[in-house]
Amino acid sequence: MELSEIREQIDNIDKQLVELFMARMNCAASVAEYKREHNIPVLDASRERALLDKVSELSGEEFEEYTRTLYSTILDLSRSYQHKQLGETSALYNQITEAIEITPKLFPERAIVACQGVEGAYSQIAAERLFKAPNIMFFSDWEKVFSAIESGMCRYGVIPIENSTAGSVKKVYDLMVSKSFKIVRTVRIKIDHCLLAKDGVKLSDIKEIYSHEQAISQCSAFLSSLEGVKITRVENTAKAAQMVADSERRDVASLSSRSCASLYGLATLASAVQDNGNNHTRFICITNDLEIYPGADRTSLMLVTPHKPGALYRILSRFNSLGINLLKLESRPIPDRDFEFMFYFDLESPVYSPRLAQLLAELEKECDEFTYLGSYSEVI
Repeated sequence: MELSEIREQIDNIDKQLVELFMARMNCAASVAEYKREHNIPVLDASRERALLDKVSELSGEEFEEYTRTLYSTILDLSRSYQHKQLGETSALYNQITEAIEITPKLFPERAIVACQGVEGAYSQIAAERLFKAPNIMFFSDWEKVFSAIESGMCRYGVIPIENSTAGSVKKVYDLMVSKSFKIVRTVRIKIDHCLLAKDGVKLSDIKEIYSHEQAISQCSAFLSSLEGVKITRVENTAKAAQMVADSERRDVASLSSRSCASLYGLATLASAVQDNGNNHTRFICITNDLEIYPGADRTSLMLVTPHKPGALYRILSRFNSLGINLLKLESRPIPDRDFEFMFYFDLESPVYSPRLAQLLAELEKECDEFTYLGSYSEVI
């Protein structure tokens, strides 16, 4: 047969498949109505397992795997359509709608903001991008920033969550699992690490360099070119500059922001020493109460899936079936729970979208644990 003849056959088969698929979805709508009348949940796991086993057997050994994958997708779409037919809105989405109504239309210009580190920290730079006149309180570690928010000492906190070169800040993700907070905005900051030392000190004089572990990771190529230099990790890049300024030694330096040079009276031995010139860190702005400002087009979620094969796939299929773009997926082990993981999602969707409302309603029902972290826009 000619290729054109084969394709004509495929076109005819596709036409039949689409007609049969539409007929099946109409049957799913009838099932949804029956379930509504009899107060039956949409998901019937035993029915789905039996159906997948049946179609696998019918397809034969050669096509068993393909058929099972196809029908897993069809079942996901069927469930999604049933939820849509039922017009389900979750209590969570009602809270989101209320937050949209009561949140001021303009993001605040002034606020008490918690940051980790000392003057000159990148978190401070991020806070000053987010707020016109922030009143910044510095804390020694990220956990204390979360605690300052929880206690009401500060209305907002600014925390780094990922870097374009070094990746996710895993300690922050681990803290997020156990903390209560909401994300109200995010911001990306261009990172330029400079090697700072006291006036008159030369690069050849340096025997030890202080910095935060993320900055050290981001400048690995530069640091590996220095022979016999000790690398010491400290809690913050600005703290590293402060330590150099306060030290009586003249053989120490820090990897810190450019602003730390003038702030702590240090000289710049080398500028922009990070491995990648396009180096950005993303910061989240957190608070206690749900605030959703106009233009919110990103949403963050944390969830735990059932501990069984295919559970994460079924969650991901929701994004696909609803046409919602997934921006980030991060997994972290849950403390004291063997081989269980918390999954963190960033997704792209206007907060006003009915598709987002449907997604949240479905995920709440199908996850062992589900946490909505907020909807927000990002400052670039």
